[in-house]
Amino acid sequence: MPSTRRAFCTAAGLLALGLLAGCGAPEKASPAGTSGPVPDKPGSPVTLNILDVAGNLQLTQGMIDEFVANNPSIISKVTYSKATAPELAGKVKAQQDAGRIDIDLVLTGVDGLAAGVDQGLWQPLLPTYADRLPGMREYLPGAAAMQNLAGDFGVTVTYYPSGPLIEYLPDKVPNPPTTAQALLEFAKANPGAVQYARPSNSGPGRTFLMGLPYLLGDKDPKDPVNGWEKTWAYLKELNQYVTLYPSATSETMKNLANGSAKIIVSTTGWDINPRVLGQVPKEAKIGTLDGFHWVTDAHYAVVPKGVGNDKQSAILTLLQSMLTPQQQAKAYDKGYFYPGPAVKGVDLSMAPADSQQALGEYGRAEYETLIADHPLEVPLDAKALVTAFDTWDREVGGAKVKK
Repeated sequence: MPSTRRAFCTAAGLLALGLLAGCGAPEKASPAGTSGPVPDKPGSPVTLNILDVAGNLQLTQGMIDEFVANNPSIISKVTYSKATAPELAGKVKAQQDAGRIDIDLVLTGVDGLAAGVDQGLWQPLLPTYADRLPGMREYLPGAAAMQNLAGDFGVTVTYYPSGPLIEYLPDKVPNPPTTAQALLEFAKANPGAVQYARPSNSGPGRTFLMGLPYLLGDKDPKDPVNGWEKTWAYLKELNQYVTLYPSATSETMKNLANGSAKIIVSTTGWDINPRVLGQVPKEAKIGTLDGFHWVTDAHYAVVPKGVGNDKQSAILTLLQSMLTPQQQAKAYDKGYFYPGPAVKGVDLSMAPADSQQALGEYGRAEYETLIADHPLEVPLDAKALVTAFDTWDREVGGAKVKK
């Protein structure tokens, strides 16, 4: 099931997380074990401990397991563990402060990536090792833009355009709204029928929050303080007709299925995967609102400082494999992060048979056109996103969040 989608110093209008190093990120000496060049191949097979804080393993574990099976001279074993993104920086920092790193590779969204960059936790991989990762030169345009967020510290492994979309059951909503104003009017006429989850807890909620400034023609979609006058006014008006805000996206899906919500905010992955799993009726439809821009998302691989050179060597070789079209095709999964692949030249016919079957039955032909025909926007930077969340909690819907 799709987890909460992860979103996270702006200069001359360009968003690049790497600039955080020049915006107050503390400089730290690399812990022991990382001095000298990283060899082309480990001196002996290594065990890798991989921590996933983004639900990314649903997309990439097949890539990793296949590499390990085919390359026993590089990686002898992999252990997997999971945590939440807010736990990540504390876990890694505690290990680094103790002088013992047990986490070798982290799979994270932009929130965990940003927190680690801000605290100086990640080993820079780029541009030093860019020549070992030729797949990065083949990123899709949206994935390349998301890679800019990572600066030198992370490698984009999966990507999707995300949303915001609206989702509904056609027998309950035969004439869905096609503009933001029409959505507002539908909510006014049907109190409690329009629903989205608390943005700080929900990928679709967060994407809706970041997408509204484009839909409404606000002054500066990247500045929630001085550029979102129309957005905050709209959300406050909509709030009059919202009964509650679930604390998780999955609750909105259940409410759509049981009829207590008639229109919910969604994304490509949250549209497809719950229908594959039978949690939302197959006949559910999606729509966009006039002026729609995609707000994109990605998952990254990052390496904590203190990971030894042999393990770094194995990780770089693993990532090289994961960014090949053949392995990227596994990222289609069952629509969890649709489409999923970050590199060019990966179509559904290359995906595993179960992915082809699921997406053939539950995918949407219109997504190809929607992705091609609408602008792609990167998420807010970390500071602006936190400000937007706090403002929403204080001024819009915090009092109605379902605990």
